[in-house]
Amino acid sequence: MSGHSKWATTKHKKAAIDAKRGKLFAKLIKNIEVAARTGGSDLEGNPTLYDAVQKARKNSVPVDNIERARKRGGGEEAGGADWQTIMYEGYGPNGVAVLIECLTDNRNRAAGEVRTAMTRNGGSMADPGSVSYMFSRKGVVILPKAELSEDDVLMAVLDAGAEEVNDLGDSFEVVSEATDLVGVRKALQEAGYDYDSADSNFLPSVTVALEAEGARKIFKLIDALEDCDDVQNVFANFDVSDEVMAEID
Repeated sequence: MSGHSKWATTKHKKAAIDAKRGKLFAKLIKNIEVAARTGGSDLEGNPTLYDAVQKARKNSVPVDNIERARKRGGGEEAGGADWQTIMYEGYGPNGVAVLIECLTDNRNRAAGEVRTAMTRNGGSMADPGSVSYMFSRKGVVILPKAELSEDDVLMAVLDAGAEEVNDLGDSFEVVSEATDLVGVRKALQEAGYDYDSADSNFLPSVTVALEAEGARKIFKLIDALEDCDDVQNVFANFDVSDEVMAEID
């Protein structure tokens, strides 16, 4: 899964560009609102909300925006939208399986945006269940390397349910069962290690190896999907070697 992990790192680096376009801010605010609506607006009693707020802060979302979203979701302020989570499935170039997670208040608009992005970039939609079986929901924590070694991180999270620690170059990725995400995040905090994000993601069980041309096509498709206002996350089962990533960069 090196390519998938490398892509997570690449996405992390381009977050600053997304922020300038306002896309990232809007998605992070939406996450906070939904988390507060689902589990309440108290940060201490709602780990999902806590992580959504932390991620927004890490990405420089203004505190006022974060607070308003939290209160809207928790019903303390009026104006919250009726967000619904919808998963779309499809195939990209080279038979890469793609899962598209949307958070929308208009199902028809979301479906139209996703379909257009897919068909214009060499992808095709698939029936529900035809792609999702290749993915498992996992907890994923990304933390900057700083002075840390892989062993440092491993020792901190092993007893908390972490399954593996991956070296992503400038950062480490800690993978666990989704149900152990909060425990892993807390273990890192207790060890005094700062983290960039803690999310529940879909990771692939099988991957498709891509050469440079195929990688460029799938990256273009993912970019197009992530540019859709209703799309929150895109997960794909490609694998790209370090050499191919270097060639593309």
